[in-house]
Amino acid sequence: MKPLHLALLALALGAGSVPAHSQDAGKALNFLGSLLRQAPAPETPAAPASPAGMLGNLLGAGLAPAAGNQAARGGDLIGLLSQSLEQIDEAKEIEIGRQLAAVLLGSKPLHPDMALQRYVNQLGRWISLQSSRPQLPWTFAVLDDPGFNAFAAPGGYVFVTKGLLDRVADEAELAGILAHEITHVTAKHHLQAIAKRARAGLLTQVIGSQVRGELAGMVSAQFLNLGRDLYSRGLDQGDEFDADRTGVALAARAGFDPYGLVAVLQQLRTVTPDNAFFALSLSTHPPAQQRLDVLEQAMGKRLDNLAGQPPVTIAQRMERLASSRSAGNAESGRRAPVKK
Repeated sequence: MKPLHLALLALALGAGSVPAHSQDAGKALNFLGSLLRQAPAPETPAAPASPAGMLGNLLGAGLAPAAGNQAARGGDLIGLLSQSLEQIDEAKEIEIGRQLAAVLLGSKPLHPDMALQRYVNQLGRWISLQSSRPQLPWTFAVLDDPGFNAFAAPGGYVFVTKGLLDRVADEAELAGILAHEITHVTAKHHLQAIAKRARAGLLTQVIGSQVRGELAGMVSAQFLNLGRDLYSRGLDQGDEFDADRTGVALAARAGFDPYGLVAVLQQLRTVTPDNAFFALSLSTHPPAQQRLDVLEQAMGKRLDNLAGQPPVTIAQRMERLASSRSAGNAESGRRAPVKK
């Protein structure tokens, strides 16, 4: 990896603590956003008292409008989902992404390792700066889940599971995965998918609910179902192939071995369908061999001169970053003026 890249990755994003238990999705999302923007950490959200609370309320604390505006907000959301993508500006895209990200945060808590959260966020942000949409408020985080998976939501939200981090061989593989997810965001793949599914069946239900005065509750439930359906069924195969091709180029542009994602796919090719840790990832993506074939056609030999870099494991990178921060703190301490 180039020295400039390493120096940028070494920038710390602040300290804090991540709640170790499941929490209300809205509070978790707000906590994550403030944490990764170096804002003062808010009070740790209390664990929900019921299983329903553990799943998170999509329009819960931190995301929901005031009760008197809920119906109006519901109508706005339905209007957004029924529009063409050209009518959904970036601010609206980010808002939709916040609510879809809450689906993920409501299902799984954030991993409590703060150093790991900072590292993944640094790495993801560096790669996103090389993308076609560097101006988005990119947020990367680790979910406390032993499964092997990664998710993205419109507007710049990207999540990876702890199980994925435990199974990638090195930083180049993680960079390839993050670049794949970043491409889903820049190409608006999830936004296209939810708009398509909303137009297909949601509007007819809205008409009936308006008559019965149940719009706000229906919108919350239907949008939550749309989000769950999206992440349980996955995107179209064409979107996944596009994210692979563009992701490889993006990872290379960010200074990483372009064959990192290829190595991940080779690993997935050997996984048996009954492996519970990979079940969701396998079911929501095209077969690994098919993805490899498409990538081989797209890459050819054009990126070979960018390959062959010495591998760096995640543990090695985090150790280097920690040493760099310690050295920086020590230097700052030596230079601090002595108060008399």
